[in-house]
Amino acid sequence: MAELKIDAVVFDVLGTLVDEPAGLRAGLRALAPPSDTPSPGAGGPGAGGLGAGGAPGTVGAAGRAGKADGAESAGPGTERLLLLWQRHIEREQRRVLDGDRPYLPSDLLDREAAGVVAEAAGVEDPAAVEALARSARRLPPWPDTVAGLARIGGGFPLIGLSNASRTALLQLNAHAGLRWHQALSAEDARTYKPDPAVYRLAVTGSGAPPERLLMVAAHAWDLRGAQALGLRTAYVARPVGDPPTAADRFDLHARDLTDLAEQLGLS
Repeated sequence: MAELKIDAVVFDVLGTLVDEPAGLRAGLRALAPPSDTPSPGAGGPGAGGLGAGGAPGTVGAAGRAGKADGAESAGPGTERLLLLWQRHIEREQRRVLDGDRPYLPSDLLDREAAGVVAEAAGVEDPAAVEALARSARRLPPWPDTVAGLARIGGGFPLIGLSNASRTALLQLNAHAGLRWHQALSAEDARTYKPDPAVYRLAVTGSGAPPERLLMVAAHAWDLRGAQALGLRTAYVARPVGDPPTAADRFDLHARDLTDLAEQLGLS
């Protein structure tokens, strides 16, 4: 493969740099202890695919999210509520992409999801529902994230590109210790990835042509969206990601950010 010639590295955030299911599980346990958490039942929202890493139109990693981040100790009730949350976010983001509802920032979708989950758990306290919604902004970084960003940032400008709203992205970055040269929210495009308008934010913000940008994500659906606009692509494996298929042709495949830095020639 020819050597990559890039001017900046663009990172997805949710699932790629932070462990979204782990943060949500913490919020769910605070809402309703596992032993007291009822099942949402079989009548919950249908599967979609943009929440914790699933591909559009599928349950994807939302259905797989999590045997590596505390699922074993979370309890079956917590896991059912987590899936209910993810399915709501996935479905509603898909409705925005399909033009079936106006754009709504991610923090407002989180409040909707918190309300759905609280109702299923039998919780009526508005303060508890708001605390659950805010748990989506308190997501722990993966162990290699902070050091990996610092290492890669020593060689290239770093751009965060997230479906999280501006407000949510600010708080995510602060909580997880993410440091960027530029952080871009899909809210500025008033849509969600994989809409091309979101990736264009990185092209415009960097001033570089698409082929000089490297998009890094743990979600194959995200990389396909970037690839369609001409960005170069790097898949990073995560327990909650959406792995590539045999048909995918991404420029780089990395075990983690340390491996990615090495492949980019950074010591």
